Amino acid sequence: MRGTGVFKAILLQENEGKVSAELAELEDSQLPEGDVTVAVDYSTLNYKDGMVLNGVGRLVRNYPHVPGVDFAGRVEDSSHPDYKAGDAVVLTGWRVGEMHWGGYAEKARVKGDWLVPLPEGLSGKRAMAIGTAGFTAMLAVMALEEHGLDPAKGEVLVTGAAGGVGSVAIAILSKLGYPVAASTGRAETHDYLKGLGATSLIDRAEIAEPSGRPLDRERWQACIDSVGGSTLSCVLPQIAYGGSVAAVGLAGGSKLDTTVLPFLLRGVHLLGIDSVMCPLERRKAAWARLVKDLPMDRLDGMINEAKLADLLTLGSDILKGQVRGRVVVDIKG
Repeated sequence: MRGTGVFKAILLQENEGKVSAELAELEDSQLPEGDVTVAVDYSTLNYKDGMVLNGVGRLVRNYPHVPGVDFAGRVEDSSHPDYKAGDAVVLTGWRVGEMHWGGYAEKARVKGDWLVPLPEGLSGKRAMAIGTAGFTAMLAVMALEEHGLDPAKGEVLVTGAAGGVGSVAIAILSKLGYPVAASTGRAETHDYLKGLGATSLIDRAEIAEPSGRPLDRERWQACIDSVGGSTLSCVLPQIAYGGSVAAVGLAGGSKLDTTVLPFLLRGVHLLGIDSVMCPLERRKAAWARLVKDLPMDRLDGMINEAKLADLLTLGSDILKGQVRGRVVVDIKG
């Protein structure tokens, strides 16, 4: 901490429709309402953070604003019955960093019902290496398992493979014994994706545009798609009979140009994964699975550390596809 009642934060301001970001000093009295105040140790840089930092998509409606869609830290003050000072906690979702001030600050004040106790055996740094992206990846894996995912049924396609969700999804699926096809348009990430456990690589161009045929050759038993748009439209007709697609992102747009035939004739399931309003018990179950099923050595290999001030440029880099793996922000570094 900078001192009692004063803390550093990335602060966004909007003037005549233009968003600007600066590293600022704020006071406790400026924090939003909430029953738990957290001393933040780590946060992450996600694609949504890049959008918010650059004023893309109007995810933030009220300024001034502190971005950062997740954080890990220790409770500083609490009137919530489940938390006391010193408790280690983690937060993902609930529109933090979009509608409510988020993790790019030395302090955060939130509703205690949004928090999850930091799982035993997991450090705050590793929790944020997992972050919202890794949490979402595990929700996707759980949803696919509930719809018949089977290591003997063939490859699972992961789109946006070098990004946060894709990277963690590959590591989890590989450890669980599933063959993984990783889709990427960046040749320089091939060794990285193979190191995470990908069994094959798919050029992003292969699944960038639909063929126009309502059904194509069955190529994958399932897919975790973090791209959306034309990529999702292209993938659906190539999912095997009874397979599933867990859709977790809209980087390529929300428009879905498809027919009902993959769903009617092949029984394909389209599973929407919402990590924002995820119920508490499923949230806890996902974190417990991450501790158990995510290989920590591979997780550590994904980490790129950053400081608060670095986010003023990294926010643009992630939108350009220039950020690989997981950016962990050392808030006090």
